[in-house]
Amino acid sequence: MEPLISALALQDLLSDDDSLILLDARHDLGNHQLGREQYLEGHIPGAIFLDHEIDLCGPKTGNNGRHPLPEREAFIQLLGSLGIGAKANIVVYDARDSMFAAHVWWMLRWAGCTRVRVLNGGWSAWGQISGDIEREKPAARAPVVWEPGNASMSKVDASAVLANIGRPVFTVIDARTESRFRGENETIDPVAGHIPGALNWPFSRNLDSDGFFLPANALKSGFAQLLGNNKPENIVHQCGSGISACHNLLAMEVAGLPGSALYPGSWSEWCSDSSRPVAVG
Repeated sequence: MEPLISALALQDLLSDDDSLILLDARHDLGNHQLGREQYLEGHIPGAIFLDHEIDLCGPKTGNNGRHPLPEREAFIQLLGSLGIGAKANIVVYDARDSMFAAHVWWMLRWAGCTRVRVLNGGWSAWGQISGDIEREKPAARAPVVWEPGNASMSKVDASAVLANIGRPVFTVIDARTESRFRGENETIDPVAGHIPGALNWPFSRNLDSDGFFLPANALKSGFAQLLGNNKPENIVHQCGSGISACHNLLAMEVAGLPGSALYPGSWSEWCSDSSRPVAVG
């Protein structure tokens, strides 16, 4: 299954497939209530809202990052309570650039869901085709018992990233802006800089000016220049808190380069321990 779906294709699918599950992942890192407010103002009919600070985030300890990944079993239990099974046909969307939708896409694949797509262009694309909108929350789906399945996405922890600096076995790609990567204009995390040895690929490079993913061949060409001889399975993605890194993971899937991993804690976890090395420039 292709990881992206167009607004027109989704519109056709909604008219033909009653079993389709839509997930609204709109969010704002500066205003945590905005996504829910936007959802209540209007959403794609039948969409279920998932909150990045509540539903998609584990307990924060102060040293595990701004958006710690929840335990896999806890996330699976949440999905089951919402009536979402491992074999469900799922489409995720956010406001426009798919950063938050990509994060949910990764989490669903990590949980074991096998049929997950992201709406290319998000809510903005849905508006461009004048898609139907509703304001009422959908009726609750009957809970389902999760069928055991294997995670199709892998992750690494801070200790693996630290060990990799001395004896590299994978390459880290940082999805943050160039200035934050260089250690300039850091306004989110308390320490500026990047993980030593990391490469920089801001997730915005995956998109055109309208917030749609670039064609697969353009993405493949860009990543080929970045990765050189590195194979996808030897790539680990990170960002500020594990969200926009998933955009690069998704873009590589679109480009036909699957197999890379995520460092969920990312920079916000990494810099919480002053003993971990920091690079700038």
